[in-house]
Amino acid sequence: MLKSISQLKVHFNLLKSATSLQQQVRTTFILKRKYDPLLHKSNEKPRRMRAKNFIYELVEDTQVKKRPNMEVVLKTFVEGVGDKGDVVSLKPNFVYNKLLLPGLAAYKTPENIEKYAKTEAEKSTVKHSSAYAQRTVNMLESIVLAVVMNKDQPWVIEPWHIKASLRKAGFHCKDECITLPNERIEGPDLKKEGKDFYCTITINKLEQAKLKCRLHHWSTDPSERLPYVLEHWKIPSEPLLGVNLPLEKNV
Repeated sequence: MLKSISQLKVHFNLLKSATSLQQQVRTTFILKRKYDPLLHKSNEKPRRMRAKNFIYELVEDTQVKKRPNMEVVLKTFVEGVGDKGDVVSLKPNFVYNKLLLPGLAAYKTPENIEKYAKTEAEKSTVKHSSAYAQRTVNMLESIVLAVVMNKDQPWVIEPWHIKASLRKAGFHCKDECITLPNERIEGPDLKKEGKDFYCTITINKLEQAKLKCRLHHWSTDPSERLPYVLEHWKIPSEPLLGVNLPLEKNV
């Protein structure tokens, strides 16, 4: 009987200690009195404050106060942020979760700036033209570009056709940045409708994106138009030029 009581007491104490855990909360509210209390003469007892003297106005809530940006030194290339050795100033939450915790950056100090600075060999070897170039490559390679060609007039696909289609999709590039397949693509030919081919987009004369294009025919005569295909990029298609592989040719 005594043994069971002692076990029950130990179990109760464990539960009590677990519920008494507290976590510090960093909240600060800066207030000011709406009505100042009356002054009292020296060496006299202070006057008793009235109810209105306990009315406060909020001056600042540190919970909603915008924290200043943090400056860190990048240890390696980070897409959309910068290259190794760059000192960047970003929001604290992004710095903690995306840079400091994964070990991609260090706090800005003279020692860290010197430690993670690029060497002469690294400066001579350029891997990324900008912090956002790789992001552009990823976006281009994730889409299926609709290349709409005339159904009634003869045509041969040229770089400016791809340029116009990219502009419709929200991308702007020059003709010299576009490399077409070696084999000519000409029409109109309804056998090529909905088939895919690849072209290469060169960014800043360095990065290259393999852009997947899908051919569509369109007519100015409404009665001759082909049925509209909703969300054509979700539909599997066949290659237009035999084995449809991305190009390796440089611009």
